[in-house]
Amino acid sequence: MIERARSGPNGGRPLAGSPISLPSHRTSPLRAVEARAVFAVFLLVVATVIVYLGRDGYRDAAHPGQPLTLLAAAYYATVTMSTTGFGDIVPVSTADRLANILVITPLRVIFLIVLIGTTLEVLTERTRLSWRISRWRSKVTGHTVVVGYGTKGRAALMTLRETGTPAGSIVVVDYSAPAADEANRAGIVAVTGDATRRDVLVSAQIDIAARLVVAVGRDDTAVLITLTARQLSPRLPITVAVRESENEPLLRQSGANHVVVSSAAAGHLLGLSTVDPAVGMVMGQLLDRRGLDLTERPCASSEIGMAPSSVAPGVVAVLRAGRVLAADDPRAGQLQDGDHLVLVAAAAPGPAHQ
Repeated sequence: MIERARSGPNGGRPLAGSPISLPSHRTSPLRAVEARAVFAVFLLVVATVIVYLGRDGYRDAAHPGQPLTLLAAAYYATVTMSTTGFGDIVPVSTADRLANILVITPLRVIFLIVLIGTTLEVLTERTRLSWRISRWRSKVTGHTVVVGYGTKGRAALMTLRETGTPAGSIVVVDYSAPAADEANRAGIVAVTGDATRRDVLVSAQIDIAARLVVAVGRDDTAVLITLTARQLSPRLPITVAVRESENEPLLRQSGANHVVVSSAAAGHLLGLSTVDPAVGMVMGQLLDRRGLDLTERPCASSEIGMAPSSVAPGVVAVLRAGRVLAADDPRAGQLQDGDHLVLVAAAAPGPAHQ
């Protein structure tokens, strides 16, 4: 029996609030507070200077008949800007009263806006984020969900981008908040939470997704994610990466359409590179899309009945009824309706490299 893996510090539970995070340019809270504090001090200094320059037009109840000192000017500016207003220092001259109307009062309004700016910004940001998430939910469809933003997940996502999948049609699911932030910085929507939970996959709109890629670190977690996703979307194409080949049949029984055994693939490539370095180099370039690339296309109606090798240069395999046949395999024979061709061609630069 497979136990649910605790995949994060919160036991795999989504963070408080909406688990969805959208790409955006963010300023750190500390930087925002520092900027507001500096601006507030600047306003106080400006008000103090204005009051001190007109010190002869003020009356101080504590020191009648004497002009204001710099400390008294700072005190008056502080209590005035904060709307405390004790009334012990008041402007009495026409010029200073006019200065309070035209200068000090606008500064007081700006000062108050700065003081409550953080609260207003939080409320505005929450409202804006809620609106953006609702808008995203209403528009997203036919997207690709990538579960796991580790080494395998990032590599899969890079390949998707290089093959023309726009960042706006990719959703990353990961239990790690830093991973979600990294995905956001790459311009990708992220869902923070444990993908073995139905509510997390529902947040990723799995029911209307075009495909699912599972690239997590544990095979048992991959099985649970696949089972949950298959329950939510019976027709969803699911591609899963696992470490051990013995878990491949279990993944297929769980609903995975394609299973990639990472350890076996790496070991096979390592063996090829050791025994036949040239073949290993070619395989490495195919995997890394450096110079060579594999492409797939359906067989055209005009190509039916022809031998695969005579259709086009670079044909290496034929996909027929779920089977992979080499181009020179006698079973491939002549191309049939519904066949797909796999070709080796020069790798074209994708969006991520342009």
